[in-house]
Amino acid sequence: MSDAAWETLSNQAVAACGVVYFLALLAHLVEWSALRKLPVSDAAQVPVAAGGSVAVADHPSARDGDGADDGAARRTALFGRLGILLTVVATLVHLLALVARGMAADPNRVPWGNMYEFTLAGTFVVSAGYLLVLRRYSLAWMGPIVVGFVLSCLMAAVIWLYDPVAPLMEALYSPWLVIHVVSAIIATGAFTLGGICSVLYLVKERRPQTTTGYLARVPQPPVLDRVSYRMHAFAFPVWTFAVLITGPIWAHQAWSSYWNWDPKEVWAFITWVVYAAYLHARATAGWKGRNAAYLALLGLATLWFNFIGINFFSTTSQHAYAAPAVSSPASGPVSGQASAGELAQPVG
Repeated sequence: MSDAAWETLSNQAVAACGVVYFLALLAHLVEWSALRKLPVSDAAQVPVAAGGSVAVADHPSARDGDGADDGAARRTALFGRLGILLTVVATLVHLLALVARGMAADPNRVPWGNMYEFTLAGTFVVSAGYLLVLRRYSLAWMGPIVVGFVLSCLMAAVIWLYDPVAPLMEALYSPWLVIHVVSAIIATGAFTLGGICSVLYLVKERRPQTTTGYLARVPQPPVLDRVSYRMHAFAFPVWTFAVLITGPIWAHQAWSSYWNWDPKEVWAFITWVVYAAYLHARATAGWKGRNAAYLALLGLATLWFNFIGINFFSTTSQHAYAAPAVSSPASGPVSGQASAGELAQPVG
């Protein structure tokens, strides 16, 4: 296939996965809408600890009532399974879009050469990460939020962030780039999933006795708190590997300096400090619940500001994913090409 054909395939795959994500969102919305008519079993909200893992007794849609409720529960469960199946299909098509994007470049490269591509990669990790831990932590209740988040980010990427495929500067072809950005993307996805749990914790805590609607099917606050903590505990060492190890190594290889006080480097370190404080407070001061959730969301805010704010508002960052602008050969790369640090999102 030609490079143009690969790029076309990538664009078509992004559109296709967007449609399938939308159908998955509809299936989840129908599921949770129908659940409003079914009684909420107490067992659906009681955490079950087995082997140290967090679980919630069964998916709420599996709870059968009597009479008409029995058929309604089966139909509701069907929409729930359909939503998950469509999410799996959308995620696979999403992966195809990423692979085709990398194959469209000449020479072939990793598919995160600009802000559009990093958004594709980051949302893929959020979706894939959700599916990987879906059964382990009984996260069926998170389906509509994750799918809605991924779909919204994809729409924003296509409408505002799209850039044609362009070759990278020679200095960016480094194995450290791949290691560095892959670890940053994985950590970003896991932090985002943990942040979703923290938001739901704060909402659920204010209305713990809710017996109808979506919130009634969300696990109790202690379960949300533990799931959020485990997501952050996984993401933090990965982020540390990206920020404090592979980032400086690659920076030294590209710019002959381990630390350049680049705005994105500074904000990546700020994010690391906030999440380190979160985990330290939980381990030593016993912070749980509301305070821990607020601190986790502060970390998420610094993470996404690093991704979005620095890229649009900083004029000095070597890592900027700003929209391409034509410049003279003496002043920098031409339109569509990556700058010397452009791929280090979100760290340096």
